[in-house]
Amino acid sequence: MEYRERYEEWLNNPYFDEAIKKELQGIAEDDKEIKERFYKDLEFGTAGLRGIIGAGTNRMNLYTVRKATQGLANYIIKKEEQAKGVAIAYDSRRMSPEFADEAALCLTANGIKAYVFESLRPTPELSYAVRRLGCIAGINITASHNPPEYNGYKVYWEDGAQITPPHDKGIMDEVKAVTDYSTVKTMGLEEAKDKGLYEVIGEDVDDGYIAELKKQVIHQDAIDAVGKDLKIVYSPLHGTGNIPARRILKELGFENVYVVKEQELPDGEFPTVSYPNPEAKEAFELGLKLAEEVDADLVLATDPDADRLGVYVKDNASGEYRELTGNMSGCLLADYEIGQRKALKGLPDDGYLIKTIVTSNLADAIAKGYGVGLIEVLTGFKFIGQQILGFETTGKGTYLFGFEESYGCLIGTHARDKDAIVATMALCEAAAYYKTQGKTLWDAMVDLYERFGYYKDGIQAITLKGIEGLQKIQEILETLRKNPPAEVGGYKVLKARDYQADTIKDIETGEVTGTGLPSSNVLYYDLTDDAWLCVRPSGTEPKVKFYYGVKGESLADADAKSEALGKEVLEMIDAMM
Repeated sequence: MEYRERYEEWLNNPYFDEAIKKELQGIAEDDKEIKERFYKDLEFGTAGLRGIIGAGTNRMNLYTVRKATQGLANYIIKKEEQAKGVAIAYDSRRMSPEFADEAALCLTANGIKAYVFESLRPTPELSYAVRRLGCIAGINITASHNPPEYNGYKVYWEDGAQITPPHDKGIMDEVKAVTDYSTVKTMGLEEAKDKGLYEVIGEDVDDGYIAELKKQVIHQDAIDAVGKDLKIVYSPLHGTGNIPARRILKELGFENVYVVKEQELPDGEFPTVSYPNPEAKEAFELGLKLAEEVDADLVLATDPDADRLGVYVKDNASGEYRELTGNMSGCLLADYEIGQRKALKGLPDDGYLIKTIVTSNLADAIAKGYGVGLIEVLTGFKFIGQQILGFETTGKGTYLFGFEESYGCLIGTHARDKDAIVATMALCEAAAYYKTQGKTLWDAMVDLYERFGYYKDGIQAITLKGIEGLQKIQEILETLRKNPPAEVGGYKVLKARDYQADTIKDIETGEVTGTGLPSSNVLYYDLTDDAWLCVRPSGTEPKVKFYYGVKGESLADADAKSEALGKEVLEMIDAMM
């Protein structure tokens, strides 16, 4: 069916509601917009759905959410696991509560019990709830840090991680098989409740989640000693982190937590930022202003679904607040968690630090320094969760810490996704510990560089929206695949990895080996002097990303080398546009 036919179908079919039809009538003269909305179905990828809210097959709306849920329900029924039920959470975005209920009522109409949070909750708590309640799956309605016009639909499996093989493909196939929207099942809320298929969850799961976080505390003694003196500025960026982050800090003994009032309450319009991303400097403008006023030790911000944490820390020597990138905060926490556990009770012989392929090589140096194993996985925290599941099922391997460059980590195994609430807790704990040593978090970061090396990592990204943008992103990858660079920014390419072709080619010898990881449209170049470059399309935004890293002789040298390589990467991008 062509996009125009699909458009007419939605306009004329009595199955679709009048509000949807009115919206579509408003674009009747805009063929390009009609095409964007109807040229394909909103793709159900390996993590679920993410797209712009609106009418159409290529948009997030009640009907595409129902269709995805019917596919999930069909897969669960085929696995004969419907008795376990599905946990559902949602964030502060537009339509999130409505989408959550639509998903729940589709499940209940298929005889699958839905456990629905009473109000918005963080992503990691949904991951925890799946395991706590013994559910077969979980659904989280969120588009993480995307702009306000987006929403999304993440699917989790019974281990608490986002779906991985073989379940991801199985669910994707079932969703694709649903071609007639009118065949999707649904039922009324009261009927679902009367049948015992719709259960509201909240406080009990909250308490269990917070209790699990407290188990990860290493130095309560340090919090007791200086927690009342540490000054913390925190922003939930209009999202889900406000209540759990403040609760855990208060209960542990941090008395001076200053919340950015303008960003405190949930608001799907995200009025204080262009998009609610803790990687973006604009997200911290209000927090840094407050930090100056109260002379804060650290400034923290969680994204709307509270799985990612951005950080600024006070440098007492200069009086400035220094940004910690996701690589920096992840490595700082890895060093603290692994180092302090080693000091207090020793490390297991089979302990592992897990990182993604686009994460800093500083992580490799930390693992080597502590004599623990290092596992590298594809981008996406679900692959870290998959490793934890492997440790549990085989009895071999102990999870110590896992993180990715995109501002996400997990301490403990209570959840199987990034957890910005536990990261907030741990960074504040680390700040208290280092304060008892007469150090700031920035001092600890500099110490880390001095011990393991001055690694610096960066990223360049270009946004390419719409059909043409998607095609251009594929062209860029194919151009590099067919004509791999011999050098980048003065660094010679030593090895070229193609994760789609499952090959690692040694440029000098010509030897080709496998990557050992699942197929993914990603290219990676190991460069001389411990530098590297990786190119991949974003899984959540219409972007192609160029990640890179260098190692310097000092902080200034690493900064200079990173800046120079970043410029070369930009020139490479320009040449391909």
